[in-house]
Amino acid sequence: MGAETEYGIHSPGTLQYNATWLSTQVVHAYSRETNHRAAAGGETRWDYTDEDPLADARGWSMPREAAHPSQLTDVEPNLTAAQIALEGGESGDTTMPLMMNMVLGNGARLYVDHAHPEYSSPEVTNPLDAVRWDAAGDLVALAAVRRIAATAGIPEINLYKNNTDNKAVSYGSHENYLMPRSVPFANIVSGLTPFFVTRQIMCGAGRVGIGQDGSGVGFQISQRADFFEAEVGLETTIRRPIINTRDEPHAVAEKHRRLHVIIGDANLSQVSNYLKFGTTSLVLDMIEHGTAPVLQFADPVASLRAVSHDWEQQQTHLLKDGSRVTALDVQWRYLKAARAHAEANGSSDPETGDGHTAAVLAKWEEVLTALGTDPMSLADQLEWVAKLSLLQQYRNRDGLEWDDARMGLIDLQWSDIRPEKGLYYKLLERGRMQRVVSAGSIAAAVLQPPVDTRAYFRGRCIQDFGPHVVGASWDSVIFEVPQLRRLQRVSTKEPLRGTEELTADLFERNSGLEDFLTQLLADTH
Repeated sequence: MGAETEYGIHSPGTLQYNATWLSTQVVHAYSRETNHRAAAGGETRWDYTDEDPLADARGWSMPREAAHPSQLTDVEPNLTAAQIALEGGESGDTTMPLMMNMVLGNGARLYVDHAHPEYSSPEVTNPLDAVRWDAAGDLVALAAVRRIAATAGIPEINLYKNNTDNKAVSYGSHENYLMPRSVPFANIVSGLTPFFVTRQIMCGAGRVGIGQDGSGVGFQISQRADFFEAEVGLETTIRRPIINTRDEPHAVAEKHRRLHVIIGDANLSQVSNYLKFGTTSLVLDMIEHGTAPVLQFADPVASLRAVSHDWEQQQTHLLKDGSRVTALDVQWRYLKAARAHAEANGSSDPETGDGHTAAVLAKWEEVLTALGTDPMSLADQLEWVAKLSLLQQYRNRDGLEWDDARMGLIDLQWSDIRPEKGLYYKLLERGRMQRVVSAGSIAAAVLQPPVDTRAYFRGRCIQDFGPHVVGASWDSVIFEVPQLRRLQRVSTKEPLRGTEELTADLFERNSGLEDFLTQLLADTH
């Protein structure tokens, strides 16, 4: 599993530069920041060879001429400053470098996507690591912002881990999960839709304003809910669907499917992020084994928005069978089914199971119980509750209404990635937000890749041979060897190969790139 976070970007006090150009400066700043570190290879380009963003999991491919430009993610961006300026409607600076992509020494990717800087975390195998390497991305973004602030000639740039500018624009925080291709996609749709409609009561980041442009008065649970318009579909930036059908596995296609989840909020809260990855993984396991709950909302899109708007959780929502349920009812059904499934296969046993399953089930139950009795008791765990609690304090102190402009500013300041500015980080520093991973382990994850997936091999290649890695992707690393006339492309299509256990010795015993590739080829055969 892994995460993709598009950061909100703003340059205060200037209209000269548009978001795409500003985003290239974030990537370039981090490239400069890493020049003196082990994570070399700032110029590494992305290998698009095996990407196919128009393949649909329902069994067909969208014609390229029918696709929205934002869907064509298999094309190398090659924009000049002047082109960026024309696209954005603002002037650009042709003297500044444009950098669109980096592959990092921790196995992650930092690049420009849809006019936002995006950090895509490396592949991990458990929800704790998903939280850890996602949070490492916030430190990567922070390092770039610090570098820009200390560099003459570049405008101030601020980044926000949120999902909307409250002016009808939303940007994504996506999750990815590897699944067996043998699971019928229809089962994924039916099993996940009710879960995703209601998962936000644990994982929502909270938002001031109702509607896509935020003009409606009030507070809601999710930043993303109002931007979804379909139940199932291939799009990610228009007509957003609850279940995305992009069939781009980044692995052996005959064996694997990558489930691309676009409905989640960007979480700073570690508990919300942990539950997002942990519970979704358990639900996918149930879907694979045919034990997921069976229920259908009469109108999933309308219910998704209604759940988000009902932060007091008083409403019931119509199912296709005519019955009505609360969002909490649906989550309890999934939890009980997940517990029964885990007990049946032994994964919930703290001593003989995987350890993660029991912990996720326990936290899931703890949170649902509190949501049913005293939701505000979760102000140190769930992000939307923490934000609501803080906003209510300002409202009570200053007599503010929900449509007061200061409410929106507080909401924005919550997500500022600078610890001295961000309200989330101030609560974290004061011990008012719970951790599930330590600050030290997050800092280490900025530089080091996970050890139990192919991300280890990718990250070590960048660290050890960065100047010679001319391209990389989730399923390949491409080397340029001075003595050879052809580029050397190493396929990494098996996600659980390339681990520390399988390849660390290979990195340690080589005497140079040629020796490394020779030994790698010999070991492969």
